[in-house]
Amino acid sequence: MANEEQSGKSPTPPWEAKKVPSKRGLFRKIVLWSVGFGVLGLVIYGLRPRPTPVELAEVKRGPLTVHVMEEGKTRIRNRYIVAAPVTGSMRRVPLKAGDEVKAGETVLTLIEPGIAPLIDARTKAQADARIASTQAALQQASEGLEMTRTAARFAQANWDRVKSNATEGSISITDRDNIQREAEMRSREVRSQEFALKVAEYELTQAKAALLQMTSPGGDSTPVELRAPVSGRVLRVEQESAMIIAAGAPILEIGDVADLEVEAEILSRDAVLIRPGAPASIEQWGGDAPLKATVRRVEPAAFTKVSALGVEEQRVIVLCDLDPAGLKGTPLGDRFRVEVRVAVWHEDDVLQVPSGALFREGSVWRTFVFDQDKARVTTVETGRSDGKWTQVIQGLKAGDRVLMHPPDSVKDGTEVVARH
Repeated sequence: MANEEQSGKSPTPPWEAKKVPSKRGLFRKIVLWSVGFGVLGLVIYGLRPRPTPVELAEVKRGPLTVHVMEEGKTRIRNRYIVAAPVTGSMRRVPLKAGDEVKAGETVLTLIEPGIAPLIDARTKAQADARIASTQAALQQASEGLEMTRTAARFAQANWDRVKSNATEGSISITDRDNIQREAEMRSREVRSQEFALKVAEYELTQAKAALLQMTSPGGDSTPVELRAPVSGRVLRVEQESAMIIAAGAPILEIGDVADLEVEAEILSRDAVLIRPGAPASIEQWGGDAPLKATVRRVEPAAFTKVSALGVEEQRVIVLCDLDPAGLKGTPLGDRFRVEVRVAVWHEDDVLQVPSGALFREGSVWRTFVFDQDKARVTTVETGRSDGKWTQVIQGLKAGDRVLMHPPDSVKDGTEVVARH
């Protein structure tokens, strides 16, 4: 005490003495600060924009075929409606739809003629004129058959010559197919003309029988046998029950089910692109594989048809010939529903992009190109399209990778990552 008083310094209270820093408290502060900085880093990392996962596709070169697809129906090429040759009492028709008939052999029904009416000069002149008309039609059918046979022989000889003399590479595949198709079409025309000739012969026989019935004194009570004019199947029975029938009334319809064609009603703006001879595919007919067909005719006149939405459309009938090899064994019949796919444009080497990568802005087409993990908007000039692939005229090159169905969040310069 004396020493402290002599030095002039007051004694330091014990509560003001400096505390010795604790090592445990310093470690706790370091841990807290580290946790805080870690949480802040995680928040910043979470708020940072992440690359958008997208699906990529590649622009490539290859063949491209554009098709027109429309619903259609099968129909028998040549059909014949059998009518009553005379007025009388018709017996019941024993045949049903689907029964086979043979030309000149199968009896369709019997007609018991009534008493021959008094015939005047005008009626007889009409009957004679009908016979002359049917004779002219028979002569025309005969000449048409000879013409089609001549054309068929020439087409077949040309096809045989190509098969025997043409070496690989000396004739294009397209020309070879055209020559083969021409031979097949001419053969079908011969069959059609033979059918027409048989019909003309039958009509002449019926016209003579009708005149004989009218001119027979007192009438002829012998029943008239109505035989099948052509071979085929019964398609429809118009009059089945026994009844008094007038001359010219339809009784039943006959056709050859093996001779089918396809009729499709196609929009006029698409029909102008279709040419006779174009390949076609018949799908959704009930079988596993599509049937091959060829466009035979595009009718020159359109008609108005109202769609299911109430919109008036101009449509054109397009007829297609089915491939006989693929048609064998199929249960297709008359008026069966099918889908017709017709090729209207084809190129072997086309720069093309998936249609799902294109989107429209105003009047131009654009797409997102994958460039160094970023999406870049590119304007594309397009051409033909088959629905899945679209022809690229300008704006892209082979090997470019584009975004398929990009989401709305993707903009020009957005970071993206490929989705696997």
